[in-house]
Amino acid sequence: MAKWTAKHEAPEPLEGPVVATITGGTVVWFVLFLVQLPFYGWFADRDLLWWVWCCAAGGGLGLIGIWYVRGRDAALKRHAAEEAGRAAAAPHAG
Repeated sequence: MAKWTAKHEAPEPLEGPVVATITGGTVVWFVLFLVQLPFYGWFADRDLLWWVWCCAAGGGLGLIGIWYVRGRDAALKRHAAEEAGRAAAAPHAG
């Protein structure tokens, strides 16, 4: 079996407001959890408690996601600042 190789380069990753996106998603998960809490008995009677706990898990994992993307964003900004500093310190060829 021959190994497959790509015929073109992979596109650049899409960047956007990642921290805001993850924070918004986490808020949505927690809101869904809080909205379902008054109906806990209804979910328990129908053996559907996983709906409630799925939203709680989504909110908890979202908190981990917020921590991760904030660190990633800070690292990208540090790297860009270091690259700009190196470019400014390098003598211009001319």
